[in-house]
Amino acid sequence: MTQPERATEPETGTGTARARSAQDAGRPAHDTGQLAQDADRLAQFEEQRGRLWAIAYRIMGTVTDADDAVQEAWLRWQALPDDQQVASPRGYLTTVVSRICYDLLGSARARRETYVGPWLPEPLLDGTGGRLPLGAAGAVSPGSPVGPGGPEDRVTLDESVGMALLTVMERLTPAERTAFILHDVFAVPFPEVAEAVGRTPESVRQLASRARKRVRAEAPRRTVDRAEHRRTVEAFLSAVMGGDFDALLSVLDPEIVWRSDGGGKVSSARRPVLGREKVARFVRGLVTRGTQREGLRVTLAEVNGATGLVFVDTVGEQAGVFAFTVHAGRITEVDAVINPDKLGHLDLGLHLPLDPAPGSGPAPDRF
Repeated sequence: MTQPERATEPETGTGTARARSAQDAGRPAHDTGQLAQDADRLAQFEEQRGRLWAIAYRIMGTVTDADDAVQEAWLRWQALPDDQQVASPRGYLTTVVSRICYDLLGSARARRETYVGPWLPEPLLDGTGGRLPLGAAGAVSPGSPVGPGGPEDRVTLDESVGMALLTVMERLTPAERTAFILHDVFAVPFPEVAEAVGRTPESVRQLASRARKRVRAEAPRRTVDRAEHRRTVEAFLSAVMGGDFDALLSVLDPEIVWRSDGGGKVSSARRPVLGREKVARFVRGLVTRGTQREGLRVTLAEVNGATGLVFVDTVGEQAGVFAFTVHAGRITEVDAVINPDKLGHLDLGLHLPLDPAPGSGPAPDRF
């Protein structure tokens, strides 16, 4: 990233220090002032960086695009004339990064329409995928009195980064998604949202309302109890690793949906697998193939803010991240990202044990 150059560390030796002091003393005042101004501008940007990345990821659904949007926002911030005063760096940068994402999303949607198989967002593990917190200062907290729609209609920061909701937001238009994320998640006032998408405040109010209704109608039901979610995923993993088909069926919702994103790069189901029996048989096939390989490791991990699974096949050099939606103690949706292009930002080795525990491999013979 292009940033003001950092001062080099002082060299040892009193002669060098004296020479540098003399050099600094002779530096023109306007140069010193410019350095101070650059440092101040950088500090202002860094203060907002986490929030900008959080907005960009939710609008784009990919780590790479979020990184690019924040980088471009920095370049535009850095290029502002020295004499231009920005009353609210936070508001200005929010508008800039949102506009960048809004423009990017149009072309991204066109590419996703020709994608091989289901398109899923790039996953994050424990926040490491974004190199920044999933949350950000200034986002809506549950119960905040933040305007039309009421707090009960708003999406919390944790919900908005979940794989299931990100997938639903793929069905919104770029303008609807941007308006929804900015207003309903980050509490950006409609006049500022209007600047980001080039519409009137009343127009973006309607965009956010349409998006809110669609998200409410299409978002899967999910438990808000993190402990219940984790117990359900643990039960799924135990059934799979133990080869217990009946136990697997008991933890799957009758209308479960399993989506696999291989992007045509690896073997995967190119259409969603629907229904408990079909998903159970599909999982049985995955397990059977997996046990034919040595070095397969599976573990629990926090995927986009909720308990999921990570697997790595060190022999076949294949990996995947599974995100789960849980309701009433059963799994209603599974989003499996196995496209290697969507996992390159993750260090999956950090989330896996060095060696599989003896006897921890799946037991397909019981399936």
